[in-house]
Amino acid sequence: MAKSVLAVVEQREGIYRKTAYEVATAAAQVADGLGSDAVALIIGKDAPDNAGNLAAFGVKRVLAAKNDECKNYVPEAYVQAVLTAIAQEDPEVVLFSASAMGKDLAPRVAAKLEAGLAAEITALEVVDGKLQATRPVYAGKANIRVAFDSSPNLATLRPNVFTANETAAGAHAEIADLTFEAGETKSVVKEFRATGSGKIELTEAEIIVSGGRGMKGAENFGILEELAAELGAAVGASRAAVDAGWRPHSDQVGQTGKTVSPNMYIACAISGAIQHLAGMSSSKVIVAINKDPEAPIFSKADYGIVGDIFQVAPVLTEEIKKLKA
Repeated sequence: MAKSVLAVVEQREGIYRKTAYEVATAAAQVADGLGSDAVALIIGKDAPDNAGNLAAFGVKRVLAAKNDECKNYVPEAYVQAVLTAIAQEDPEVVLFSASAMGKDLAPRVAAKLEAGLAAEITALEVVDGKLQATRPVYAGKANIRVAFDSSPNLATLRPNVFTANETAAGAHAEIADLTFEAGETKSVVKEFRATGSGKIELTEAEIIVSGGRGMKGAENFGILEELAAELGAAVGASRAAVDAGWRPHSDQVGQTGKTVSPNMYIACAISGAIQHLAGMSSSKVIVAINKDPEAPIFSKADYGIVGDIFQVAPVLTEEIKKLKA
């Protein structure tokens, strides 16, 4: 049997992130193509109570790297955990999520291994027993297929692109503790501040409602928050809105913000600059609302509404309420 495929899955306070199931599913699919097994790595102070449930997504074994130093994300400690797992398993492929944590962790691991890293992957394929990956380039204007000439093959997967597929409901994976030394850390987590109770993480949201410069002020984002609440969506913003101080940087979508791939992206009063499109062009369905019929966003939209957002958004919210009722 070929070498295993290692999936580095994320959890927070004992609960798997949505991306954990996406990475596990992708690892299982790659493992099938290579004729090997998918192994998941969990890092934290404690393993989730449902750790073995990853078997439902194709994982054969789960490694639980538990350490008091890893209650919160500490880069040096997490790197040591991944390196220990790689030394033990000798995997052919190691997959991370292209989340905020994954984007920080994966390059550190790659540097330690002196191996290449394919970032923001949107497709994986095994060709003649070798892994190939597809990733966007030129701000999403084109895609390239890359191969790997270093081992193990390291890649980060764009959230919401790889669908979590529960292929073996009720299955339970073997769980084994992974002992590792956290080593000397150069950073310490002094405080952890939640962004808000129940707030949907932007990169994991199924639906995103974003506002731009045309919202005219922070107080006007209330109509988008009402619409998002009815849709069960997250609220995002363009760089112009963030630079104006209307929304926090954590809400920014675009080349200098977050890259998102929701099932639906609703761009409200956003013109559609290339920097913004780079962060959301891989959305499954794009809806644009703008009073300028010549706005570039309409060229990328699947559905467009030419109109004033302050008139359109409240009507949409009311209609959605009626449908839900």
